[in-house]
Amino acid sequence: MSERITYPIKKRDGLGKGANRRLREQGLIPGIFYSTTGENIPVVTESLPFERLYKSVGKTAVFNLDIEGESKPCLLWKIEMHPFKQRVQHVDFYGVDLEKEINVKVAIKRVGNSKGVKAGGRLEEYRDAVTIIGKPELLPPHITVDITEMQIEDAVFASALQLPEGVRVKYDNDFVILRIVPGRAAAATEESEDDGKKKKKK
Repeated sequence: MSERITYPIKKRDGLGKGANRRLREQGLIPGIFYSTTGENIPVVTESLPFERLYKSVGKTAVFNLDIEGESKPCLLWKIEMHPFKQRVQHVDFYGVDLEKEINVKVAIKRVGNSKGVKAGGRLEEYRDAVTIIGKPELLPPHITVDITEMQIEDAVFASALQLPEGVRVKYDNDFVILRIVPGRAAAATEESEDDGKKKKKK
């Protein structure tokens, strides 16, 4: 297990829209740290260091949030972006108990070129993310699905996703992530073959 990043941050006194606006004008990002004990601590961080942190940890890697000398393991939870500028408006830091499972939504990344698509099929994707359950330090940054060997009519179900040991997908009923369906050419060929079989039977 790699050593956790420690990210220093400061508490903030001013609350409300006006105070937050003044912080943003200074290139700062207001935020909240939600602790495991239910305590909510208003915090503030600089934009550039936060951008580097986000690139390093994403939303599934645990890091230590150092709040004026007091270190707490946490995750980046909610990041609010400006409506039309590439700028973070607000951030929620979520304190975690490393021994307790949590639910996190992660992206699905598809790799490879399906044999079924090459044969005339079409890829249909139904989910680009799923919710997974596991202890904080076991959670992957994303889930990779290799479709290289998939043929027409093959499908990938949530239950078949490859996850680290101790991590599972959250669902009540198993669902399809993606499927290779017949393309127009393949469907036309199947219809022609069926018609040919019917004529032979006559």
